[in-house]
Amino acid sequence: MADIRTSSFGGIPSGNTSSRPSSPVIGDTFYNGQLECLEIYNGTQWVASSAPPAVPSIVSVTDVGTGLAYATGGTFTVVVSPGTGGSAASQYNVETTTGGFTASNSNTTINLTGLTSNTSFSVVATASNNFGKTINSSASSAVTATTVPQAPTIETPSAGNGEVFIPFTAGNNGGKTIISYTATSSPGGITGTLNQSGSGTITVTGLTNDTAYTFTVTATNANGTSAASSASSSVTPTQPANFAASYLVIAGGGGGGDQSLQAGGGGAGGYRTNLSGQSSGGGGVAESALTLNFDTNYTVTVGGGGAVGTNGTNSVFSTITSTGGGKGADEGNGSASGGSGGGGSWGGGGSRNAGSAGTSNQGYAGGSMTGGNTEPASPYSCPGGGGAGGVGANANKNDSVAGSGGVGVSSTITGTSIFRGGGGGGGNRGATGGAGGNGGGGTGKISAGTTNTGGGGGAGYQGGSGVVILRYLQSVGTITIGAGLTGTTATDGIYKVTTLTSGSGNVSWT
Repeated sequence: MADIRTSSFGGIPSGNTSSRPSSPVIGDTFYNGQLECLEIYNGTQWVASSAPPAVPSIVSVTDVGTGLAYATGGTFTVVVSPGTGGSAASQYNVETTTGGFTASNSNTTINLTGLTSNTSFSVVATASNNFGKTINSSASSAVTATTVPQAPTIETPSAGNGEVFIPFTAGNNGGKTIISYTATSSPGGITGTLNQSGSGTITVTGLTNDTAYTFTVTATNANGTSAASSASSSVTPTQPANFAASYLVIAGGGGGGDQSLQAGGGGAGGYRTNLSGQSSGGGGVAESALTLNFDTNYTVTVGGGGAVGTNGTNSVFSTITSTGGGKGADEGNGSASGGSGGGGSWGGGGSRNAGSAGTSNQGYAGGSMTGGNTEPASPYSCPGGGGAGGVGANANKNDSVAGSGGVGVSSTITGTSIFRGGGGGGGNRGATGGAGGNGGGGTGKISAGTTNTGGGGGAGYQGGSGVVILRYLQSVGTITIGAGLTGTTATDGIYKVTTLTSGSGNVSWT
């Protein structure tokens, strides 16, 4: 196409769009009869020199979020693209379709600020110059404006021993899930953290007793940490004079009789607890919780299981003593009794007696072999010895099969329901230990069966060792397990649970 440089309009070339000069330079002009305007070449394209801009389009809307205060509001970075065919824009404008938030810039990147946190907005754009302003562009997809969280609302704290419990109500999350809350003390700047997204209670430990503290709480999400809450009311941690503790004290189970064929199973160790619904065996009722003092040594002994033909030994915590389980009777030697019921006996010379019930209702009586009162001609064909006494039920007895041990008791003192203290099964054929029985009864003549805490031994087997379990509030403080004892401490909600599995010594709390 010819490069026309003159026209009847003052030397400015003219024609339709296709007649524009083919090699223009910045500043060249052209009368475009097709578009009915004077155009000027800006180095990139021909634009109308005396008209509003073309309608722009939105390229992207990006939430900034990070580090923005909740009170200040969110920010979008909006990128627009100029339209084609109009004059050059001197300004680009963006606006939310709801809420009336607006911003402008001379270039195509505009920051739209002050947006309501945790709220979704769509955005439209316009362009303007000296000749006018365009209509709105198409709206963008909705984007949520985010910030750091709103400050939580702190509630009235309460004190424990060297610690404080600070309840709070969560504020707005700022459009991002809250990761954690942190409480900070004054004086001292001591902190405690709760890793969750909603309202709750923060525990701050390591505080000095008899010192007054106030606390503030902050919330953190992916964008950052909120402003601090208002300070709490003053609270002073103190060491109380005493505290209550729940307990489960089980003695060692008795050993089974020293014959695997006709001997009785051992009785379960004595079982003492103060937990409601988990009363001691033999019809005993739950006892009272113990009131303990700080900085005081309390004696603990964890009883051992009895060897074959031997009673189990006692378990002790402070004033609570559980008596060791009774041994299983030997062939022809009648019955044996102990803390949680003695073992049953095969019984010789017509004696087929059950072991007696446990001391102070700590267990049930052992079983006996029933029927007949004369010894069979062959000991291998005899009906079998009675099962050992169990904590939770009397032992079973049967003329043709050795008696099974009585079941133990299910306790939730550790936070999980566990059966402990079953009796051992009698000798000869088919005896089984009671649920929760340690060394439970033999299956046939020689098997040891199950192994759990405090149970009586099956015929020919050792009884299970005892246990001492203590449950108390976390706010009580720290337990010291003295030399000579083996034990661990775990948490269950607001409680601590200390389980002592062997040895003898002292425990104390600070």
